[in-house]
Amino acid sequence: MLRHDDDPARRIAKLERIVDALVQRLERSEDARGPSYALTRAAALLEREIIARNDDLERALSDLSAINAELAQAREAAEEANRAKSRFLRAASHDLLQPLSAAKMFLSHLANLSREPTQIDIVSHLTGTIESAEELINALSQIARLDSRTVRLDLAPVSLARLFWRLAADLQPLAQQRGVDLRFVASSLTVQSDPLYLRQIAQNLIANALKYTDGTKVLVGVRRVGDTVWLEVRDQGPGIAPDDRERMFFEFERLGQSDQPGTGLGLSIVQRASQILQHPLDVWSEVGRGSCFRVGLPLRADVCALRPVPPQRVVHRPTDLARRHILVVENDAAMRRAFDVLLTGWGMRVTTVGGLRAARQAAARQIPDLVLTDYRLDGGETGIHVIRALRDSLGPHFPAVMVSGDDMDTMASAAAFLGVEVLSKPVADAHLQRAMRAVLGVSA
Repeated sequence: MLRHDDDPARRIAKLERIVDALVQRLERSEDARGPSYALTRAAALLEREIIARNDDLERALSDLSAINAELAQAREAAEEANRAKSRFLRAASHDLLQPLSAAKMFLSHLANLSREPTQIDIVSHLTGTIESAEELINALSQIARLDSRTVRLDLAPVSLARLFWRLAADLQPLAQQRGVDLRFVASSLTVQSDPLYLRQIAQNLIANALKYTDGTKVLVGVRRVGDTVWLEVRDQGPGIAPDDRERMFFEFERLGQSDQPGTGLGLSIVQRASQILQHPLDVWSEVGRGSCFRVGLPLRADVCALRPVPPQRVVHRPTDLARRHILVVENDAAMRRAFDVLLTGWGMRVTTVGGLRAARQAAARQIPDLVLTDYRLDGGETGIHVIRALRDSLGPHFPAVMVSGDDMDTMASAAAFLGVEVLSKPVADAHLQRAMRAVLGVSA
């Protein structure tokens, strides 16, 4: 205890003893609290650290959410741009096919009138030029349809024998022009695929081989491996270098030095269609020896193969349509004139109108034998509306044929329901004659 009469040294000594005693008491108090106190303090520190890290995590998640929103917006913008591109290509294809269709029909009529060799040669060259443009437009339209994500697949059993018959009929003229022996190895197998897209795949592969081969033979056949049937197209061309095997599927890419006309889109269409159908696509090639393109198709062993039916040859005999009265509904003036010239040249009596109302009035004045209508008309009208209106007044089975430069999928179901055949623009003379004979019950 401190006293007033203690000297400073004594007071310091007492204070030191008091401090030591307090420190010892504090240490004993800490020891008495035990490990629970230390754990409590550690827990408090950990809680503060967790709160701080949660704040950091919330800020990071907020930043990530903002980035994801920006990415989603960019992805949607890119997808919309792709959809807009596809819509533009389809619309542009329709608008471009209109004048080509008219020009092709005028040339067809001119070919029937031409007698001089020089005139025939000029018409032939003009027709070839138009067909090249038509090939390019159709290829662009196919790519737009495949990229639009609106492709409707109709998976069904496909007889390879019938497929080969059709391909031979379509491609033998090109093979003869190129001086190439195009051979198909007969097959009785049936596969599962979409008949339309499978034919496009095979047709593009064969046409590509015929155009770019520098050999004398192109062989088409199948090879069965388990439950997969590989449809193969082999050529004796220059072969493809390994560095070019990815690039050859690019749009407008032509690796060969062939002088044959082409778009450079055939293999791109093959790749897209194979991916949509989930058919594996494989390529073997050796420089200087040739190439083999093949597509893997699911086998349908439970379906009996159908015997091939040889395609009927269409004979150009417009006289069997002579004196028939045809009503043409077409909103494009040049197309109306082209149809008038072509069909009149076949001896038909032709009435041309631009839309639904005029078609009703024309049919009321004189009942036609059949109607030939474009699908896309003005004011939102379509060929479907025209056919329905005429059948309401002239009977449910009134003969009708429809032509269109639009994507066939958009009208296929409605046309099928009406039992109407749709011809794709530009319409070939033989196809138009065949369709009209069919609905009129006239034998070729």
